[in-house]
Amino acid sequence: MQAQKTLNAIPANNNNLPRNIDKGKTDWRYVNYKDWCSGFWPGVLWYLYEGTQDEKWKIAADKFTQELKPLAEHSGFDHDLGFMVFNSFGNGYRLIKDPAYKQVILKSADSLATLFNPKVGTILSWPGMVKKMNWPHNTIIDNMINLELLFWASNNGGSRRLYDIAVKHAETTMHNHFRPDYTSYHVVVYDTVTGKKLKGITHQGYADNSMWARGQSWAIYGFTMCYRETRKAEFLNFAQKVADVYLNRLPTDLIPYWDFDDPAIPNAVKDASAACVTASALLELSTFIKNKPKARIYRQKAEAMLQTLSTSAYQSRGVNDAFLLHSTGHHPAGTEIDASIIYADYYYLEALVRLEKMK
Repeated sequence: MQAQKTLNAIPANNNNLPRNIDKGKTDWRYVNYKDWCSGFWPGVLWYLYEGTQDEKWKIAADKFTQELKPLAEHSGFDHDLGFMVFNSFGNGYRLIKDPAYKQVILKSADSLATLFNPKVGTILSWPGMVKKMNWPHNTIIDNMINLELLFWASNNGGSRRLYDIAVKHAETTMHNHFRPDYTSYHVVVYDTVTGKKLKGITHQGYADNSMWARGQSWAIYGFTMCYRETRKAEFLNFAQKVADVYLNRLPTDLIPYWDFDDPAIPNAVKDASAACVTASALLELSTFIKNKPKARIYRQKAEAMLQTLSTSAYQSRGVNDAFLLHSTGHHPAGTEIDASIIYADYYYLEALVRLEKMK
């Protein structure tokens, strides 16, 4: 119902991809295909098609996916190509096997690979920040999610080098991006020439040394996916360590505050999007764990998160056309605070589809 309402309201122009609805507002803010969130709306539609097999969702998903086609022609402009292309064309190809989709995915993977610096061992996340913030080679934890594009491409006709880049990025991130307690930095800045780590900082979290909720959720999701793609035990062990520190510090309703270390807690805002990413990740992680009681805990926690997210406290329902309320995008910049955000809806739906398959 919510997605149909969104579909009915979408404007007939090039800025027609829903991104967020600010608190107190009822209308989506729309972006075009160049926005890092552009792939989430087509992805939502693909998951609706997968869950219902209703052709109307397939037709809509294809329409909005096609709008992102120019991304394959942009060479290495941003690490977010994974979010943009794999959530749209990737889900679409998985479901309808359109060969034209596959070509876009493969070209985009090659484009993303141009940002890899072999001296550092990671993909450059934000080329724009090199000059703007004087961050020579910067890598953000979000980048872990984009590795899935490289893994997929290397298994489906792309170069073996794409697999090697993804593995190296994950290994380097595992060694440099985390504090001794397994909480993640948002950004790590490296020396471009020597490859040495210069500093760990935040851009969207509360402080350089705080646990930014969504960043930690990207880590849980990313290392779980890396284990799926490589079967390397160190990734499975690491996924559990980053998941455990997150779970141990959650409030009772299992939906994190936007940053676990915001001194305003319990009056700080929540981030439902982080809960959605984590729930989806934990469901998959639970299928890989040999230790049955631990696997059961991960699955139970994921299901409990989804139950909370499905209550009136978090559902948008009559408030606006999104699925969920109470997500936080970029708190330090004062944007998308306690808002409805498209990637929360995407990972919420992904988690529900995963749960349905597991049952």
